Amino acid sequence: MNPVHLETLLAIVDEGSFDVAAAVLGISPSAVSQRIKALESSTGRVLLRRATPVTATEAGEILVQSARRMALVQAETDARLGHRLARVPLSVAVNSDSLATWFRRVLSDTARRGDVALRIRIEDEARTLAMLRRGDVLGAVTREATPVSGCESSFLGTMRYFPVAAPHIAESFHNGHLTWETMPLVGYGPNDQVLDDAMRERFIDSAVVRARVSQIPSSEGYLEAVRVGLGWGLLPQAQALPLLAAEELVLLDGSPLDIDLYWQRWRLESEVLSELTRSVIEAASDLVAT
Repeated sequence: MNPVHLETLLAIVDEGSFDVAAAVLGISPSAVSQRIKALESSTGRVLLRRATPVTATEAGEILVQSARRMALVQAETDARLGHRLARVPLSVAVNSDSLATWFRRVLSDTARRGDVALRIRIEDEARTLAMLRRGDVLGAVTREATPVSGCESSFLGTMRYFPVAAPHIAESFHNGHLTWETMPLVGYGPNDQVLDDAMRERFIDSAVVRARVSQIPSSEGYLEAVRVGLGWGLLPQAQALPLLAAEELVLLDGSPLDIDLYWQRWRLESEVLSELTRSVIEAASDLVAT
């Protein structure tokens, strides 16, 4: 199988477009199309869904995994040979709350290496594993303990979320003027599994409250929305405790939500990926509530 064709397939999947992949590879869009046609002809399979964005088919995902392994090995080899511009590409999937809190230490650890191009994909921790299965990433922060085929799984710790609100909203709630189902609510997005879990624990009918949910798809923006009173929400312990101490937010009840997190990575002989794994585990042991 032609390595150049695999490199082209990976570029298309990562960029989501034939044209953008062509620009990244420094070739014409027609050359990209020709390479993919040749690869599909040699495998006898359709490898890409020609939609927006372009995605891999099931057969394409298998080749994407192989292509990403090849890219990692090639980049590590270049780095060992002392190529000054070489950067080892590491694509990982992380949930927004982790990236805004404990995962920041991983960023500084990676920066000190100086030879890694870290490519972070933001996704809910209940959905990051799908990206690992598809071969989109080499590692993922996930809720799932059972390792994906070909991967290793490590327990990170338990991320604790507190149900909080601005004082004026909390006062109305505690006085009985508001209930869980009548309070305005802040969510991260349509696939906010943490919020769904919290509502389920409080017997909140999600269909009833959906019309009152403000969606803020940013951890920092979400925190600010809760702080200024757009609605109640769930904040990670690292974000919630300082605001509770400053009395900018009030705890709505004494039942925090605990989410176990795991790190899953491909089982590869890779010094860079192994070092990233050590960094992730160490950062989580320091900053995630247990």
